[in-house]
Amino acid sequence: DKVDQQQVTAALKNADATASTLKLALSGGKGALLGLTQEELETIAVEHGEKKYRGKQIYDALYKRGAREIDDFKQLPKSFRELLAQSGLYVGRSEVHHVAKAKDGTAKLLIKLSDNRIVETGKGGFARNLKANEIVDQVLAVQEYFGQRVTHIVFMGMGEPLLNLPSVIAAHRCLNQEVGIGARNMTISTVGIPATKAQNPRLTVCVSSQVGVPNAIMKLAKHKIQSTLAVSLHAPNQDLRIQLIPSAKVYPIEALLMDCQAYFNYTKRRVSFEYTLLAGVNDSRDDARELGQLLRKYGLAGHVNIIPYNPVDGAPYDRPTKRGVEEFKQELEKYKMEVTVRETRGLEAAAACGQLRNAFQKTPLEEGASAALSGAAS
Repeated sequence: DKVDQQQVTAALKNADATASTLKLALSGGKGALLGLTQEELETIAVEHGEKKYRGKQIYDALYKRGAREIDDFKQLPKSFRELLAQSGLYVGRSEVHHVAKAKDGTAKLLIKLSDNRIVETGKGGFARNLKANEIVDQVLAVQEYFGQRVTHIVFMGMGEPLLNLPSVIAAHRCLNQEVGIGARNMTISTVGIPATKAQNPRLTVCVSSQVGVPNAIMKLAKHKIQSTLAVSLHAPNQDLRIQLIPSAKVYPIEALLMDCQAYFNYTKRRVSFEYTLLAGVNDSRDDARELGQLLRKYGLAGHVNIIPYNPVDGAPYDRPTKRGVEEFKQELEKYKMEVTVRETRGLEAAAACGQLRNAFQKTPLEEGASAALSGAAS
């Protein structure tokens, strides 16, 4: 609908602006240093009149010593540090605003960005895209909190990764090459973004690559990254999917699956499907059979990840029973596909997916605002 189209267009414009910010940083202008490669940091050093090795010192401070401010670059001369700051360059780390901890050991970090917005999944509307440094920072924050290396990453959330592709690809590269997380241990999740009117003003019904207009899935494919693409399907047919995902109106499920076929043919990498199980909505044996038949029809019956719904205040859905989850899984497995069930952790501390940010406001936090998460473990 019109609101969906406006938000998609806004996200695409914001992503382009974010990419421009990265180019500005590389040319010695304002921007974050976190997320840049050693070569890019060496370029910045030379353009500021310093020796190339100073860039390597910045690189080590960022990725090996966890520098949070330019003043933490102790190996650099004070005059160079001051010049970097005067140029509008900054490290690009964010503040951990709140931590929700559960008895099972789960901890969910609520990150406050430089503009006082908070990052977590939830029901908030689109505000802006994350920058590459803000994505990388989340991983570094988790590593610092637990005191151990992160090994697996999923790009997902209340936003849509493929509407912010420049930042996602930049963060993916940094996490792989600079932070050292294997590409095959990273997953990029999408609800499916078709060719939009922003890409082709004459397009009235967005049916993706069927009309020869590049869609987000194929744009991702062309980067040839060795990570998993996970498509959030959540329904076995178009009618139900529209009820659960309004944007599906402009991207029929058949077109989405055809694009998944094209992605596999181009990359030779299996597409995984995410299916949030909602009690009494999409969790019947009939739903499982219809889903199995649909994926088999398109040659995509490889892997389905079942996600039992996490209760969120104000949402009209219920969590399925353990028996219901197991029955759905068993029915799908009859179609010779791998079926996994995501383990839910942190429910009692509102630390499960979609719960933490929903307990906070979606508007920017006031400067110095304190955490007030009712009922959360401290």
